[in-house]
Amino acid sequence: MDQTPTTRTAPAAAKAAARPVGIGLALAALATVVWSGSFVTSRALHDSVPPIQHAFWRWIIAIAAVAPFAARQTWRQRKLLRRHLKFLLVASLLGVTVYNTLVNQAGMTTTAGNMGMIMAASPVLMAVYERLGGARLGARRVTGMLVACAGVLLLVSKGSLDMDFAVGDLWIIAAALSFGSYSALLKRKPKEIGGLPFLLSTFVLGALMLLPVFVASYAVQGGFEPTADTVSPLLYVGVVSSAVAFFAWNKAISIIGAARAGVIYYLQPVCVALLSFAVLGEAMGWLQVLCMGLILGGVVLGAARTK
Repeated sequence: MDQTPTTRTAPAAAKAAARPVGIGLALAALATVVWSGSFVTSRALHDSVPPIQHAFWRWIIAIAAVAPFAARQTWRQRKLLRRHLKFLLVASLLGVTVYNTLVNQAGMTTTAGNMGMIMAASPVLMAVYERLGGARLGARRVTGMLVACAGVLLLVSKGSLDMDFAVGDLWIIAAALSFGSYSALLKRKPKEIGGLPFLLSTFVLGALMLLPVFVASYAVQGGFEPTADTVSPLLYVGVVSSAVAFFAWNKAISIIGAARAGVIYYLQPVCVALLSFAVLGEAMGWLQVLCMGLILGGVVLGAARTK
């Protein structure tokens, strides 16, 4: 009789343990899909909105979207935020100021598909950071990561050993390094800082660091014409790709860790390729389809829950 309750509750306990992991994977997938649209908008705006101005207005819109929900809680935690200002400054620099500005700069000279494919290399850096922190990645997750990475490399190389990178490809490689470092840094976020105060404070600090460069860009290049073709994409990247996606990604990493969330991030080149094909008319052939299969297979293998 003493063993019966334990036996009966074990499956329920297993389901309860799996539920947060499922939520974390779903949040990582949501952020990945939403961010895929950002690469398409960066490419679509490359000849109408200067990259620095694109990044700056993105974060101003994001601040306006998050502030009504986060301002009161952020004010309550102001002393705590001030105490961890150095951490917030580094996170803001990597995830807000540098990363998205480099993505916009890359969109000037490379395709949305290439941006999404190369950005998929950032999970490798996330996994390396997590391993250096003492975490065990597991053979299944490492295998899944390698399979997905092989699909990405095959896509970038177009099936050839000759890796012909455009200038924009080099910019997006730098963006991948910045984003991978930001994602790994999230594991060190003080637990007492709430998700919304962290989001709002990094958005504000990141925009402030962008302000001098924005002023210089405006003085040299001039502004852009606010039309439906420019404002609509900016609203998307400001509200959906920034406020919603960053909150989902940060929460996902707090639940499942950067390495497992990074495996989900490999879905991005698949989403970007499909969106760029549908919206921008960028070519997609049998090689892209084959590589998408490799990437998806690697994601399924690497994100699977270890027994």
